[in-house]
Parts: sequence; structure tokens; C-alpha cells
Amino acid sequence: MSIFLTENDRVVVQGMTGSEGRKHTRRMLCAGTKVVAGVNPRKAGTAVAFDVTPLGPGAEPLGVSVGAVEIPVHGTVAEARRATGAAVSVIFVPPAFAKGAIVEAVDAGMRLVVVITEGIPVADATYARAYAADRGVQVIGPNCPGIISPARSNVGITPPDITGPGPIGLVSKSGTLTYQLMHELRDLGFTTCIGIGGDPVVGTTHIEALEAFEADPDTRLVVMIGEIGGDAEERAAAYIRSSMTKPVVAYVAGFTAPEGKTMGHAGAIVSGSAGTAQAKKEALEAAGVHVGRTPSETAALARELYRKAAGAAGQM
Repeated sequence: MSIFLTENDRVVVQGMTGSEGRKHTRRMLCAGTKVVAGVNPRKAGTAVAFDVTPLGPGAEPLGVSVGAVEIPVHGTVAEARRATGAAVSVIFVPPAFAKGAIVEAVDAGMRLVVVITEGIPVADATYARAYAADRGVQVIGPNCPGIISPARSNVGITPPDITGPGPIGLVSKSGTLTYQLMHELRDLGFTTCIGIGGDPVVGTTHIEALEAFEADPDTRLVVMIGEIGGDAEERAAAYIRSSMTKPVVAYVAGFTAPEGKTMGHAGAIVSGSAGTAQAKKEALEAAGVHVGRTPSETAALARELYRKAAGAAGQM
């Protein structure tokens, strides 16, 4: 299984006709994602042709073949949903229009909205998150790589050919580190990998992803990537301590960052000892989480823990 995203989900791309939207729509199609429509009010009634070739381990089993695929463009998300039955939207629009795009997707009845756009004003992100939450719509992002359930579906910009399906769940603030850990653990594979974004305000949190992985029968171990700043990792540690039965391995980016500095993502602001990598490491370890000091060390810890768990299960 996977969390939040399956091979049956139909996907609408808001901003598909732009350069970034067009590029990543093609990659999603090549991976086997069921992209069924784009949205652009100025180009409603047209279609965009994509040259598709299978990409990643799930492409051919999902029916991807070499050739041209035309995706229709609708004027609104509501029109696209009515025409296709899609319940997932991914957003590639400029920051100034992102709030409106999220609200439109929510009003159209989308179940999941993945926001790739970076640079969204904090006030806009705060409003959009609350608007979606009040209506029971899940948002991933903004400023994130999206979500991939390898060999099932890929919504966002995550390369689909890094790894295949397997027993590991991954939730990360960092897009680049998401890709690195996927690569480091490519021999094991993943149920789902989620880049939640590193902005001060995001939709899906570490805790929500951990809760879903805990409930997923196919996820045997979870890798969590955090970074300096804020208290998201400390809150995740408290949740792990009280509610997780599956092993969790973590990496916190920013061990070499000077205190009081903003590093990397907009959300990575350190104040005193709160939010430092060491403080987060201590909180996570107190909850029983194995914490690596580098991505490679984190992957090695995850592999060792998984093999121990698999060996213990085989002896039962």
C-alpha cells in the first residue's frame, strides 16, 4: 500500500501550460501518473501534447508506452473535476496566484492539493492552509517536491526513477535530501515519499505523515528528515514517543549552522538553543529515534534497523 496517493488517483495540473508545469507534467505522465487535465482560464478548450516515454519502475506496469499524449485544458478546476472525476490537484503557478489556486482547488472538491510553488507570502499560505483545513482538504507544501508512491503515482517534481516500491516510508522538509535518502535506500524501496516543504507555514506536517505511515500495513520503518529552526521535530518526537510502534530513523539538517542564523529554507530560524540541530537530536533520541549526523549515516541506520526487524519477524 501507500499513503495519501495511489495508482487510481486522477490528477489535475494547475499551471500545466507554463514552462515548469509543462516540464513536470511530462515527467508525471512518463512515470504513469494519471494526469487527466490542466487548468488555465486563458487557454480553456485547448489541449497540450506531450511526448511520453516510460520512466521509472512503475511506468510500463502502469501502461505507459512511447508516444504522444494529449491533455485537455479547462478554464477552472471545477470544470476539470466534473469532466474527469479527478480528486488530486498539483499547483505550478506564480506565488502571487498560489493562494487563489489553492482556494479554487478546495472549492472544487479536491481531496488532496499539492503546492509546488515557492515564495508564497506567509499571510497567503496561512490563509490557504486554514481554508483547506476547515473544509477537510489535505494540502502538501508549499515549496515542496510533492509526493511519490513509487510504481504507483508521482505528483510533483520528484524524479520517478530513483527507486521502486518497498517497505520504507519517508517524510522530509527538504526536497534535495528527499532525493538523497531515496537514492541511499534504493535497494529497499519505499511505500511513499513526501516532501512537506520547509516554509514556516505548510499543510501536511511531520506528525500527520507519521500517523499515516503508522497505520499503513506495508510501511515497516519510517525515515524522517527535519532541519534547524522551529519546533516541528520536537513535536514529532513527542508524537513518536506516545503513538508510534514502528521504528523511526531521523536526520536533522543544520548541525554546522551557527546559532541565530537563517539557513536554507525560510522556516529554518534558530533562536538560542531552541530549534538547533542538537536540541532536536536530543528530543528525538529521547523518544527512541535513531538520529544520523549525515544522510549516509542515517541511511545506514535505517538499513540496519530494517534488517533487524525483518530478521525478528522471520523468526516469529
